[in-house]
Amino acid sequence: FSFLLYTSVMPYNFTPCKDNLKNAEEWLKKECQQIRTSRASPTLLDQVSVESYGAMLSIPQVAGVSVEDPRTIRITPWDMSQVKAIEKALTTSNLGVSVASDDKGLRVIFPELTTERKSDFVKVVKEKLEQAKVTVRKERDKTWTDIQAKEKEGGMSEDEKFRLKNDMQKLVDETNKRLADIAEKKEKDIMS
Repeated sequence: FSFLLYTSVMPYNFTPCKDNLKNAEEWLKKECQQIRTSRASPTLLDQVSVESYGAMLSIPQVAGVSVEDPRTIRITPWDMSQVKAIEKALTTSNLGVSVASDDKGLRVIFPELTTERKSDFVKVVKEKLEQAKVTVRKERDKTWTDIQAKEKEGGMSEDEKFRLKNDMQKLVDETNKRLADIAEKKEKDIMS
C-alpha cells in the first residue's frame, strides 16, 4: 500500500470582499449621478428634500419627474398645493438651476455650464473616484490580512496564500478599472 499524503485546501471565501468592492462601485455611480452636467438629469432631484405634510421627502416621492428637453425637467406634483414647497426646496438646493412654475407644475431649467464650473465638477468627480479607490484599498488590505492569518493558522500553504493574493489583486484591478470608467464617462458628460 502506498498512501498518498495530501492536504485538502479550503477554498477562500471572497464573497465579503466582492460585496464591498461592488458597494464602492455602486457608491461612485450614485455620487456621479448627483453631479450636474449641462444636460437635464432627473436623478439630481433625488437629493432635494421637500417638506410634505410634516415629512421630508425627495421630489420623486411627491411628484412626477420627466425630461422635457436636453436642458429642462418637468415636475408635476401629485398635489398641486405642493408647488410652492417644491419650488422653495429647489431654489435653496444649490443645484444652480432656475425654476419656473405654471399651471401644470414646475419647469427646472439647467443653464449651460461655464468652463470654470465644468472644471469644478470634474474636480469633484476626481475626489469621489479617489474616495472609492481608498475604500477598495482598505478592502484589499483587510482581505490580505485575513488570508495571511488563515495561512498562519495552518489553513493553507504559502503557495495557496500567494495564489489567493493574486486572485484578490485581480478583483481589485477589475474594480479599479470599472471605477475609472465610471469617472471618465461622467467627466466626458460634464465637459460635453
